[in-house]
Amino acid sequence: MASSRKNKSLYIDTEALSSLALVQAGLISPVNRLMNSAEAQEVDETKQYKGVPFPFAFVLAPNGEKNQKVLQSLKKDEVIDLINNGSKVGELTVEETFKISIEQRLENIYGTSDMHHPGVKNTMLRLGEIAVSGEYRVEYPIIQDNISRIKSMVTKTGAKFVSSMMLAANPLNRAHERMIRQAISDSDLLVIFLRKPFTSEGLRYDIRYDALNTFIDNFIPRSKVIIIPFENTYIFAGFNELILDAILAKNYGCDQLVIGKNHGGLGLYYDKNRLNTVFDHCRDIKIHIKTVDEYVYCDTCKTLVSTETCPHGQHHHVHYHSDSIMKLIQSGIVPPPILVRKEVSANILASLFPERFENLQEMHYSLIPGSGLLEQQSEEQFYLKLIELYQTSSLT
Repeated sequence: MASSRKNKSLYIDTEALSSLALVQAGLISPVNRLMNSAEAQEVDETKQYKGVPFPFAFVLAPNGEKNQKVLQSLKKDEVIDLINNGSKVGELTVEETFKISIEQRLENIYGTSDMHHPGVKNTMLRLGEIAVSGEYRVEYPIIQDNISRIKSMVTKTGAKFVSSMMLAANPLNRAHERMIRQAISDSDLLVIFLRKPFTSEGLRYDIRYDALNTFIDNFIPRSKVIIIPFENTYIFAGFNELILDAILAKNYGCDQLVIGKNHGGLGLYYDKNRLNTVFDHCRDIKIHIKTVDEYVYCDTCKTLVSTETCPHGQHHHVHYHSDSIMKLIQSGIVPPPILVRKEVSANILASLFPERFENLQEMHYSLIPGSGLLEQQSEEQFYLKLIELYQTSSLT
């Protein structure tokens, strides 16, 4: 989209562009526009928009000195260009501009304005004091591509009941696998929204995507699952994320959202002087929320079990703690197969540490049993064979 010189410009980051595109596509419906000052105030006070739960106002208030000067100068019905990474990505016709309280907005999104909270810190850096409302249009092809892929998969498979799951897979572990299998057992199709953050924490998105594909391609009926990149903007990062997840899944055409019982958004909280759970709100969103038990590995049962059904104490349980598994992987250590499937571990480590070993072929022939033929081996194949050696039990 070429930039027009006659219009003023507002500079937005990709996170804001993604959020604008989601709303434009109807995926956060009934929110279908940037809210003006009256609508924003009502939503922030009532946590409702057009009779549907919505935890905070949807506004555009970009930070930056240039943006602040432009926002202060805007007049009603003025058309401005929206610029992302140096290119024009859309236009906005101004309805009004109004001041917002940055601290209050952070409280509405995250439940805190404490700068030690990582979400608060990141959002604070990109949030300005002046919001603009008005009709807009943006170009962001990934959103329409996601919609088309899901519709095509539903048509191809004839799916009547579609489940969904929001997954970071950072990294993918055996508990995730169990949740996926359980979700497809009572669904015609499972849509896995793989969270794609705007930060660099954890594994790169492409590594997580490839690892998830490795599992699905080899161990799950391919016609039962589709992976959709889900750009995890700040509006999905707060303590109300489950409500936003439910709205998004419903508008993508899903009938059910599957979550773990240890999901942070399941906590009880007070609203309008009444004790509520998230289920009270999601009932109005008209999507079924299915909770699945927390899974652990029990060293007495010798398998993956639900904490609700295992009779043994917690001291017998190995928990699937993502941060701890991640520390092993980032240190280059192969996680035990009870935590991460060997095919997934090999895929992740080969991607994370490319060309890690000198003379890989020599190491392979020295350490790994084979066919006796000289064959070129990849790092991923080396990790797979090495893990199999770890699993050999005759000398342990």
